[in-house]
Amino acid sequence: MSAPRPELATGFAVKLNRRVRIAGEGRELVGGSPTRVLYLSKTASQMIVNRTAVVTDPGTALLVDRLLEAGMADPVLSSLPDLDISSVSVVIPVFGRPLALDRLLSSIGSQHRVIVVDDCSPDPEAISAVAKKHDVQLVRLVVNGGVSRARNEGLKRVTTQYVAFADSDIVIAPNTIPLLLKHFNDPRVALAGPRVRGLDSGKGMNWIERYEEARSSLDLGPYPATVRPRSPVSWLPGAFLLARVDALEAGFTPDNHVGEDVDLVWRLVEHGWRVRFEPEAEVWHEHRQTVIDWLTRKAFYGSSAHILSLRHSEAIAPAVFVPWSVAVVGAILCQRRWSVPAAGAISAFAGWRISRKLGKSAHPIRLGASLALRGVLAAETQTTALFVRHWWPLAVIGSIFSRRLRRALIVSAIADAALEYRRTRPRLDPFRFAVARRLDDLAYGAGVWFGALKGRSLRCLLPDVRRNPN
Repeated sequence: MSAPRPELATGFAVKLNRRVRIAGEGRELVGGSPTRVLYLSKTASQMIVNRTAVVTDPGTALLVDRLLEAGMADPVLSSLPDLDISSVSVVIPVFGRPLALDRLLSSIGSQHRVIVVDDCSPDPEAISAVAKKHDVQLVRLVVNGGVSRARNEGLKRVTTQYVAFADSDIVIAPNTIPLLLKHFNDPRVALAGPRVRGLDSGKGMNWIERYEEARSSLDLGPYPATVRPRSPVSWLPGAFLLARVDALEAGFTPDNHVGEDVDLVWRLVEHGWRVRFEPEAEVWHEHRQTVIDWLTRKAFYGSSAHILSLRHSEAIAPAVFVPWSVAVVGAILCQRRWSVPAAGAISAFAGWRISRKLGKSAHPIRLGASLALRGVLAAETQTTALFVRHWWPLAVIGSIFSRRLRRALIVSAIADAALEYRRTRPRLDPFRFAVARRLDDLAYGAGVWFGALKGRSLRCLLPDVRRNPN
């Protein structure tokens, strides 16, 4: 089902996000996903006060909608009215783990209709006892079909306007659903997800759990965002999702046993819906505690890349470059005396070429240079990620024969760990964080290669090089 196009209600407010820079006396906005320059008329620029725009008439509604669509602004939740929480049903797929289910149901309370779908658990009576204790509906499947089929079976029984999908190994806060529900004041929002934090059992966290607390694959960070492919937040974890029922149609792709959450997000975006990540809303997830379980789960996540490439071939690319940024990276990787001057010359030429397309800007050369610098940093960051994550098997083999490649791989591994440590500030010493970071990437990359080789296609490993990265 394609997204509707009604206007946003009066009072709907958005604030420009941290990545947006205002230039040209307030008439140029630089940022968004992907990075772009948005030119405003004098009237439109005056609608933004203290980086905030509020819907008061059709003109402001059009501006706010455009800022949301460009990924330049995020809703101000305090400006949005509360929606009726009884309009939300909760679907919980389970396979065993009755104690975790009991803990989750206790955190949900009695304000929602809850549908527990038992996906052919080995001890169905234990699941039945927990469902009876909390007086929730139980659907028992006779064949184990996986989490996607279980969620879809629950979705078939939902009669409310909204549905939340919750995995049994999480705990939700009392305000999680009300906060996420505010996003649906935007009629184009189909899906919203909270920040997924690590659950502390009270027994203390080991070094793996402390790493996951800071750098979990499920934790998408402290900043709200529009969710779409090739943006800073490109997916939402299925641990907890709140959705508009009418937008879901049949729900999750039933034969997807991994990456089903990413597939759902990308399908909704393709149909014109908006998807939101809201870190102010939180759930807590029971992370893996042993090295083997943790690495196995990381590899499992990586194996989804091939499956997703079959349905979303362009969105799955592990990196996106423009030709000139490839030349910059190539020059630096050569590690010759001429490498830095050559990279600088290419970047300067790219900045000049970009500035020629910015004729409306007050300072096109300055803006072009800024955008070129952003492009260089993005290309270097993506190249580092390729070396230590997606391409590490090739990089390791190549480093045996090439001293320059070996040097690049070592620098990438150290720089990546150092930057992530500084960014996340974990409750873990730098050495163990660096070890965990490298194991994380090794396991994920191994999963990607396993899925690609099993599927006989390397599409999910190939970067996308295009003249227009949009």
